[in-house]
Amino acid sequence: MLRALILIAVVCVFCRWALGKWPWDYLRPAPTRSQAVFRARKLLGVEHGAGRDEIIAAHRRLTTLVHPDKGGTNAAMQEANAARDLLLDELPHHQDGSGL
Repeated sequence: MLRALILIAVVCVFCRWALGKWPWDYLRPAPTRSQAVFRARKLLGVEHGAGRDEIIAAHRRLTTLVHPDKGGTNAAMQEANAARDLLLDELPHHQDGSGL
């Protein structure tokens, strides 16, 4: 019994090392778009009805903290950019009068 537990622990650690995820992470369902939008709003600190200017301002505030030149990481910067892009993509597209 103890050998089985040790073997399971070793396999879990190896999975984390080799694949970057714990084995139980593969059992979680993939996040939905609404969950991704919620996390993006939370990351940028904007409310549900935030407009384009507010999203861009929040992104600028966040990037001043997480930019690699300011001591942040590339991953954090990519996450901030992805959050901005996702929230901007969720905004309704208004006609600008050009008919396009």
